[in-house]
Amino acid sequence: MCGIALTISGVRIDASSLFLDSASPARNSEKLEFSVDDLKAALRRRGPDSLGCKKVFLSIDISSSVGQRQISSFIQCYKALEMGDEKSSVLNCEEESVFFSLDSGQNHNLENKFIFQNSVAELHFVGATLQLRGINPIVQPLVDKSGNVLVYNGEIFGGIYIASDCNDTEILMKSLEACQCDKKEQSSVPDVLSTIKGPWAIIYWQNSSRTLWFGRDAFGRRSLLVHWPTLDDSTFVLSSVSPVSSIEQTSAQDENRNIMFWEELPCGIYSLSVDTSSSDKCLVGEVKKHEYTSPMLKELIRWERTYVEPKPEDLHISKCKTKKCTGLHDLHSACLEILPSESVAAPFQASISQPAQMLLNVLRESVMRRASMNTIYKTVQENFVPVAVLFSGGLDSMILAALLDECLDPIYEIELLNVSFDGQSAPDRISAVAGVRELRKIAPSRIWTLVEIDADLSNLASEMKHVMSLINPANTYMDLNIGIALWLAATGNGWVCKKSTTYDENQSRAKYESKARIVLVGSGADEQCAGYGRHKTRYRHASWLGLHEEMKLDMQRIWRRNLGRDDRCIADNGKEARFPFLDEDVIRILLDIPLWEVADLDQPSGVGDKKILREVARVLGLYEAACLPKRAIQFGSRIARESNRKNFGSNRAANQASAGSVVIHMPSNLS
Repeated sequence: MCGIALTISGVRIDASSLFLDSASPARNSEKLEFSVDDLKAALRRRGPDSLGCKKVFLSIDISSSVGQRQISSFIQCYKALEMGDEKSSVLNCEEESVFFSLDSGQNHNLENKFIFQNSVAELHFVGATLQLRGINPIVQPLVDKSGNVLVYNGEIFGGIYIASDCNDTEILMKSLEACQCDKKEQSSVPDVLSTIKGPWAIIYWQNSSRTLWFGRDAFGRRSLLVHWPTLDDSTFVLSSVSPVSSIEQTSAQDENRNIMFWEELPCGIYSLSVDTSSSDKCLVGEVKKHEYTSPMLKELIRWERTYVEPKPEDLHISKCKTKKCTGLHDLHSACLEILPSESVAAPFQASISQPAQMLLNVLRESVMRRASMNTIYKTVQENFVPVAVLFSGGLDSMILAALLDECLDPIYEIELLNVSFDGQSAPDRISAVAGVRELRKIAPSRIWTLVEIDADLSNLASEMKHVMSLINPANTYMDLNIGIALWLAATGNGWVCKKSTTYDENQSRAKYESKARIVLVGSGADEQCAGYGRHKTRYRHASWLGLHEEMKLDMQRIWRRNLGRDDRCIADNGKEARFPFLDEDVIRILLDIPLWEVADLDQPSGVGDKKILREVARVLGLYEAACLPKRAIQFGSRIARESNRKNFGSNRAANQASAGSVVIHMPSNLS
């Protein structure tokens, strides 16, 4: 996980080709003032291991006719001044005002001096690093011998070979260096980026072609914000996160204006080619969007399912399997009441259908990739915890915890991070405590550490403003509630009972701070397996095809509605969020499975929604978790209830106002 940023000044950027079907970003005429130091401070929280900067200066190409005239005039003025023994001067050359100093006794390369003094554009790269791979420390930005510059925020889990002792950013730099835009037989930058399996956001300067490449992976699993040049602010900015100062300035504007400095950069690969032969003092750059070149990736982006509408016999077979699994759970529960749990766990292992087995296999591999490809294990300290799970005790987080147990060496304990705004009474706290008990039944030798993070909304005034900067450009109460819950959970600052293989909520608790740098998150499970209430509503109105279209919509907008916000809130604590359900292979398998095997929304809640994941849970021995209904974090943690009372007076008033979608305008709402 890293924090990356770039500011460009002195280049007149044409991005019109990106906005042919929508309004130009020039509609935003705001101008915010924040420094590179403000950006550094925000990025450093994401990447506490190192921080670096690199400036690239651009000038008019001296090989052009304009450049030749200017440098000829420059050299004449320079030599005349040198003959006069002047130490420094300002020369009014033919078309430029140039400042330089003479250093007696030094041989000057006049052309290079001209380029430096005559630079009209600046690219300022910033990179902060949370290093999880490679045995040697690295500092971004990386600069190679060709003058290429890279800042990268991501993980390469496949597509490009990374040796166990290597850093993926360094290997990616070498792969990009081999790209030649003017040679068709060579791989291009889009070719290289399209091969990556895993989350990424990138800013890369290709020096030979004077081209800036930037973008996000196809699902937007890593944040990258953009400020397009406007009528009042010509600066082009990319950043993983918004500085707090930009929120403070935006909040100070008229509350009736919806002023947004930042936008989520849409997923994709972009290039900004700078024309250095321009006759204008301001260089010109054109932004283009490029398609991913991987056929597999193109299919996943289209998100089309082969088998959507079942035949009557398909539904009959599917329903019989569901009843069999439900009956098996009922029998298991009945036996638990009269027999010790350890004596009934094994005999009642659920049979598994082929689709569920396929999903279980790729999910296990996905968790393995996200739990084991790290050299942080090579520096094990006492009580070292490498991976934590964002944990509600619900279906998705229970599956991730159980699979993590299978993938992680038994010597490590596993932290389960749970946040509550209602102490032990919040639904997510109750299900988390129950979930730990169930996990200890299937993995009794593992040390499971439930970290109970208790929060009080009335005591979070300063934190609210900070989280507002993290969720930016998202700006609704729902986004803020989710953002605060995620941010607090990822801090890992809470309470634990005495570490043991048992759990007793009556035990005294001790303060605890999670040290895990990797956090597994269940994002993507509901979108792909029909876990939301709106999926059932759409199914009732438009049957299977309508359900498929609703799920497709969710997956194609998850980058804007969820992932950028969630990545920023979790990463702000110096931790990396990893999303096993959004692994490319998992997405592929779920699209290959017939929709009626993924979900059956004619069945009750807790049975038909996310049906295939419930089957996977039963195979893992998670019988209780397999029956839990969907519960969003803002409701399970009870932050939504507390927020409604604080900002709307009551839950009823909040419901009448559709509080979740209400935009937050004034800073008074955050105090």
